[in-house]
Amino acid sequence: MMRAAMILTAALGLAAQPVSAAPPDGAGPGRWPGTKAGQAAPEIAEMPEILAKNLHNFDDLDFRVYTGQQWADLHKSHARNIVVHYPDGHTSSGIPDHIKELAFMWTFAPDNRITQHPVRFGTAEGEWTAVIGYIDGTFTRPMVLAEGKVIQPTGKSYHLPMATLGRWNKEGTMDEEYLFWDNAALMQQIGVAP
Repeated sequence: MMRAAMILTAALGLAAQPVSAAPPDGAGPGRWPGTKAGQAAPEIAEMPEILAKNLHNFDDLDFRVYTGQQWADLHKSHARNIVVHYPDGHTSSGIPDHIKELAFMWTFAPDNRITQHPVRFGTAEGEWTAVIGYIDGTFTRPMVLAEGKVIQPTGKSYHLPMATLGRWNKEGTMDEEYLFWDNAALMQQIGVAP
């Protein structure tokens, strides 16, 4: 995991690239205000326009498209041939394969959703965004794993921290997306792992 973090840091050039301009008064040093579903994103004069646009697009992705399973709108934030890196190390290529991966969460938790991004920022030119949020839901339907094993629902809820790093193209969609959450923590929260 540490090696992956170092590779990702090097790939993003985080040590060499400046993050966007100074935060507004009241936002605290190095922080931009978070966002919540159903609320307008705060307008921040110091935030570069392209970065604000990409972060707004990402908020819409999580709060409306992902949460509402509005897959027909996934192209608004994802390039047709997007490469997505998942927490377990596998990748998918293209919107149709990404939708298959995402849709799994609703098979065992029909109330699966993302409702907040307490941390959101990116590079000044808008090429990279970083967002931390929470995936919430309740394990109320059987979970069918890839090898056919079925885990019966426990009725327990999860509140899982997640992070997404996105690399945006000039057309305003992500060419590459890195998703991070702890699968072991998910299994613990829903009561199927110690």
